[in-house]
Amino acid sequence: MDESPLRLGVLDIGSNSSHLHVADLAVGHAPRPVRSVKSAVRLAEATDRRGVIGRPAVGRLIAAVREATAAAAALDVGELVPFATSALRDAANREDVAAEVRAATDVTLGFITGEQEARLTFLAARGWYGWSAGPMLLADIGGGSMELAYGAGREPEIALSLPLGAGRLTRHHLPPSPPVRKRTRKALRAHVRSVLAEATAEIAERPAPVLAVATSKTFTQLARLCGAPKAKAGPYRQRHLHRDELHPWIPKLAKLRDKERARLRGVKATRAHQILAGAIVAEGIMDVLGLDRLTICPWALREGIVLHRLAELAEGQRPCLSPGHRPATMHDARLHAVP
Repeated sequence: MDESPLRLGVLDIGSNSSHLHVADLAVGHAPRPVRSVKSAVRLAEATDRRGVIGRPAVGRLIAAVREATAAAAALDVGELVPFATSALRDAANREDVAAEVRAATDVTLGFITGEQEARLTFLAARGWYGWSAGPMLLADIGGGSMELAYGAGREPEIALSLPLGAGRLTRHHLPPSPPVRKRTRKALRAHVRSVLAEATAEIAERPAPVLAVATSKTFTQLARLCGAPKAKAGPYRQRHLHRDELHPWIPKLAKLRDKERARLRGVKATRAHQILAGAIVAEGIMDVLGLDRLTICPWALREGIVLHRLAELAEGQRPCLSPGHRPATMHDARLHAVP
């Protein structure tokens, strides 16, 4: 097998941003990050109650994909994996949007299922913490969905995707602008706990996790809001989100306007509108599963895809693409093969 590194680009189209993550993969070595390129797409806020993504957001998406592919070409990326998560995956006009992106950029966006998303993110967390983490629980709050996974191995034994994304809940359960009344918060809290209690019954029957891990910008910003170290402290600094520290922030966030939330420690302006819903879901996860805290993992879905591809290389599977070919779809990248 050719032992030269594969330069892989993972293009993640999320609820708020497009994120290109480029890494060099060599069997027997940890992935070496090369560069990241982010662009705002704001798909979640541009999705109406019918699930239709509006025209301005489609234009932002096309521009973001063009920027990402230009960066990938400049970096001599040998294989590009472009995919969209729940904001586009669950959109009523997703096929039309994907067709417009393909026509304008020659990029075919793939769609992974929520269960695949949970499995790949669990793989990333296992890669970061290793076997010493023991039985592990993973939680990931996105814009449209929330993923949970549990297992003692490299792959999770249980992988779930629930319609509890911070953007989705904000659109459907909270008023357009604060303040958010106590009864509204109580209704959302009850909804979140009801969904979680039913969905996590099998997890609750398993041995308690040695490590409970959280990924995603929502968890990272909530942890920072509650006093966790800044990002510039580096990925090896321990960061935790404690339930008793998060709880008093929920009524505070409910009173603040988006601009005021964005001035809080760790809260970004692009996520200020949905941070309250994210906090309610985060607290609900810890309450329902009996967790006092969650450990924030710096690796997430994109790194899971990188590790999955690295495992394929170790097994002798050839890259899906050669340099200069059009970007791969998720099928070409064989992510459908993730157990």
